[in-house]
Amino acid sequence: MAEGTQAIFSSLDNARTQLYHFKAIVIAGMGFFTDAYDLFCITTVTKLIGRLYYYDPTVAGGPKPGTLPINISNAITGVALVGTLAGQLFFGWLGDRLGRKKVYGITLVTMVGCALASGLSFGSSAKSVIGSLCFFRFWLGFGIGGDYPLSAVIMSEYANKRTRGAFIAAVFAMQGMGILFAGVISLVFSGIFLHVYNAPAFNRNHVLSAQPQGDYLWRIVLMFGAVPAALTYYWRMKMPETARYTALVEGNHKKAAVDMAKVLDTDINVATSAYPAPVSPEASTYGLFSQEFVQKHGLHLLGTTSTWFLLDIAFYTINLTQKDIYPATGIVRKAAAMDAIEEVFRISKAMFLVALFATVPGYWFTVFLIDRIGRFIIQLGGFLLMSICMAILGARYDSLRGKKCDAKKDPLHEYCDGNHAWFMILYGLTLFFANFGPNSTTFIVPAELFPARLRSTCHGISAAAGKAGAIVGAFGVQYYTQKGDKQIKQSIIALAVVNFLGFLCSFMVPETNGLSLEELSGEDKEIAAVTNGIATNGKHEHEDSQMV
Repeated sequence: MAEGTQAIFSSLDNARTQLYHFKAIVIAGMGFFTDAYDLFCITTVTKLIGRLYYYDPTVAGGPKPGTLPINISNAITGVALVGTLAGQLFFGWLGDRLGRKKVYGITLVTMVGCALASGLSFGSSAKSVIGSLCFFRFWLGFGIGGDYPLSAVIMSEYANKRTRGAFIAAVFAMQGMGILFAGVISLVFSGIFLHVYNAPAFNRNHVLSAQPQGDYLWRIVLMFGAVPAALTYYWRMKMPETARYTALVEGNHKKAAVDMAKVLDTDINVATSAYPAPVSPEASTYGLFSQEFVQKHGLHLLGTTSTWFLLDIAFYTINLTQKDIYPATGIVRKAAAMDAIEEVFRISKAMFLVALFATVPGYWFTVFLIDRIGRFIIQLGGFLLMSICMAILGARYDSLRGKKCDAKKDPLHEYCDGNHAWFMILYGLTLFFANFGPNSTTFIVPAELFPARLRSTCHGISAAAGKAGAIVGAFGVQYYTQKGDKQIKQSIIALAVVNFLGFLCSFMVPETNGLSLEELSGEDKEIAAVTNGIATNGKHEHEDSQMV
């Protein structure tokens, strides 16, 4: 049925942009919206948890607002990333074995259940609260991990050739909206709590400044992540399996044509053939660990994994440390000048503003330009400009941040006499060029380069490499920056070097713009071989290992 396969793919690649494409963007994108909310909302409430459970009036140097120990702080922010890495590998592999649609529902149910459970505790002590929080956030991350390869692959296999990059980028852009929404929800609920449960600042009353009602606030913020995921469950279950998986992996061309005819405004005529279609990787073609895969796609997989790994070291470090960066920029008051809930309110407000003016625009610049200027240029430019911005920020860190304020002269701010405007501009530009750059393209390209039977697996491997980088940032870099200002400066400069390494590794990744998925993966030659009678019993021989 090779002719039928070609008819299906031709219809998909040349289909006009229509309502179902946008529906698929929303359905897949809401998963990423939830992913980002769940991963980054923790940033707004970690300081609150520290005030509630780790206040020590006997600390050396006088009473200070409670703060999470470094290892606890790293665990809370990083454990979800560990779960995400495991989920990306497992669900990526499972998506190629069972199909995209079957696995898609499993990840969503996991996310909804664990988001709700994150707000629950097995006990009231600090140890039990943190232990249960970390446990459920690990499994929340596990579900989130499955959404990465599945959402990317589903959108790439539904999209037409002309606008495929923009469609996948639009799905990923919902990550930015999720970060923005995390700031909004935290801002709204902390504002309500602040109005109802007003309290004195810490420097006026050490005990009453930590409102006990704040224990409900952080739980509500975390549990709210279940809402957008639950709203899309029905529509995810109604999505048909992608035609490329059904035709190339399952070998059912007629079902693929029927499924696509239901959702796309086009008729697909499937011709019959005496030649069998690929049914499974084992029966018909090379596998992930074969020499042929290494020859055809080994360098590509190395490129996608290395660039995503390097990108996420920097990206997650600067996102997860926002709560510590904002006081240095002057947009958040010093901790002692606020009560516990006010601190959540101000951190959330800062997070919202940074997302609105820097993070979100970067994603949508990618959506509008990726099919015009290509993935390669956007990734190279993003890495290079991130490196430049972070190098300047690191080299000029002391003068931009300023020096510690005299508490008598300025009791509200942590640092004075710095150039906080330029600090925020450089920080914002770093986030902008991360998203109008490698944070988007490292997600898009692995969904395009590899064969359908291995596409979800390879995207999962690439994404897991990225989360390995995020773990380095969450546990390694974050821990190092807690040692002092000198270490913060050194870390920022080191991240600039990491970004430049990402720039160099990008040369291993080819441009994918303007080519069909089959041309990129080499499957067009497999189909042509079947058509010409070269393949026997579903096993295809490839004379040219060079990718089209």
